[in-house]
Amino acid sequence: MLGPVNHIAIAVPDLAGAVALYSKIGAQVSAPQDLPEHGVTVVFIQFPNTKIELLYPLGEDSPIKSFLAKNPSGGIHHICFEVDDIEETGRNVLEAGVRILGNGAPKIGAHGLPVLFAHPADFCGTLVEFEQADGT
Repeated sequence: MLGPVNHIAIAVPDLAGAVALYSKIGAQVSAPQDLPEHGVTVVFIQFPNTKIELLYPLGEDSPIKSFLAKNPSGGIHHICFEVDDIEETGRNVLEAGVRILGNGAPKIGAHGLPVLFAHPADFCGTLVEFEQADGT
């Protein structure tokens, strides 16, 4: 079962500029975190009801680099839903005819929790991330 929206990810061509903008308007901004296994540097902007994840390319093979090549100003990259059971969610998504990106096995995401990504062509044109709920 899908839980709340955990975050909305926005690819940005200028991470420092994006951080400065959100900081200037009084948002709570995290420190940058490099995630080499995902090819991104992330910064989280905390709001009372959700987060925005700023994505910046890390490395030559970063999927964000190719996203920004098509969208030079940046833009919404994906939406992330919390789920109670990542393995069950993966099975349900596959049964619904939606492909899971990568090898189909969960990877550890920016929050240190297992994640899966659904193929956007199979999910209403949107890249969707499922993240195991923290449980704390």
